[in-house]
Amino acid sequence: MPSSELYNYIHGQPMPSPSAPWFEVINPATGATAYRAQSADDALFEQAITSAQQGQAEWAAMPMVARSRIISRAAQLLREHNDALAAIEVEDTGKPWQEASVVDVATGADALEYFAHLGQSLRGDQQPVGDDFYYTRQEPLGVVAGIGAWNYPLQIACWKAAPALIAGNAMVFKASEETPRGAIKLAEIFTQAGVPNGVFNVIQGAADIGRRLTTDPRIAKVSFTGEVSTGKAVMRDAAGSLKSVTMELGGKSPLIIFDDADLEQAVSGAMLANFYTQGEVCTHGTRVYVHESLYPAFVEQLLHRIQHNVVVGDPMDPGTNIGALISKAHQDKVMSYIRQAQQDGAVLRCGGQTVHPEGFENGYYVAPTVFTDCRDDMQLCREEIFGPVMAVLTFNDEQDVIRRANDTDYGLAAGVFTRDIQRAHRVIHQLQAGICWINAYGNSPVEMPVGGYKQSGLGRENGVEALTAYTQTKSVYVGMQPIDSPF
Repeated sequence: MPSSELYNYIHGQPMPSPSAPWFEVINPATGATAYRAQSADDALFEQAITSAQQGQAEWAAMPMVARSRIISRAAQLLREHNDALAAIEVEDTGKPWQEASVVDVATGADALEYFAHLGQSLRGDQQPVGDDFYYTRQEPLGVVAGIGAWNYPLQIACWKAAPALIAGNAMVFKASEETPRGAIKLAEIFTQAGVPNGVFNVIQGAADIGRRLTTDPRIAKVSFTGEVSTGKAVMRDAAGSLKSVTMELGGKSPLIIFDDADLEQAVSGAMLANFYTQGEVCTHGTRVYVHESLYPAFVEQLLHRIQHNVVVGDPMDPGTNIGALISKAHQDKVMSYIRQAQQDGAVLRCGGQTVHPEGFENGYYVAPTVFTDCRDDMQLCREEIFGPVMAVLTFNDEQDVIRRANDTDYGLAAGVFTRDIQRAHRVIHQLQAGICWINAYGNSPVEMPVGGYKQSGLGRENGVEALTAYTQTKSVYVGMQPIDSPF
């Protein structure tokens, strides 16, 4: 298969089609076409579903210990190919190598390894009922669908596939059309590790392909990562066949920094919560509330560190820590938010412009941007931007900042920096968010369930909750005495 062409991956192999359309995949750092990929047509879609049904029957019949060994082997293969896979993620997403090389592939492997072991804890219950008894079984759902996002292509595919597969399901995965290679590479590794053909199929294409998955009655569950508006559409489609859904959607998360916080740590947390992966992370804490007494020192150190520590440039250079945004359209969107914030009266303290690094002049870069003098009602502070844009606000009252932090339709994440352990827990327990950090930001180990409150999602990825969400409970009543029948 030429490296310049990418096919759908069905039943353990690349599956070309003589008639399916092609689309170009752009390298965000250069603005040039990296390769082209073939979308799934009707025939390929049907092949993917039929193959998954066949593979699932074989896979579910395997003992759990056998499935565990295979998924563990896939995790080992991911680690062995870390650098090659990370380089693919850099080219597809525009993120820095220094991130992808230590996070993207490694956390995907962690997910496979974790669920490979956790699967062996799946068990039912048994309870006497008089002289009779009943027992329960946790059984797979069947064929499920995963729909991935473009910011962490391989990691998200692993997060969805690991619990689904170890529970005995097959998955048809639709990758983002902007970053389609990561899921294909995962599929190849699953095949190499011994996963039966059809258990993890990857189809490519735009929203119409995703919609076919969400409406197809043969799909028992959909796990979706993406924007809130798209998530609502997925949920409406899934309702037609009453399939279950997991939704990991967007956010506009608050980061609250109290007057007793360690200043250097607080600034580090705020920079991670806004500039990591050039701001393209759904959990980012883009509303930074700083106590009035700490505000001057916080802003001073923040601007100093941006000026001296931030490197925007070639994503494959290990020294680069800000890469390119995913597309020209997204770059334009981020810049429109920046212009609107200035019109609304926010004060631009740094950034606010596109960047054209030497050798990458046509890439989709935006400088790390900080606004102060922000108000809660500004568009800047209400809507998810998904770029390196930080809004700094001030507060002086604990209950007031909690109220302001919760005044949003989102509820994905939140963070608190303080040395007061009682205040830390007191405040976190009042924040309406599904993923919270104290004196940290962004850490997401596979053992920890992640997901949102309110319009930021339904269900959880990772942790024990993710595994049980890919099973259904069968109750079996066992009669031990003759039936007492009135007939």
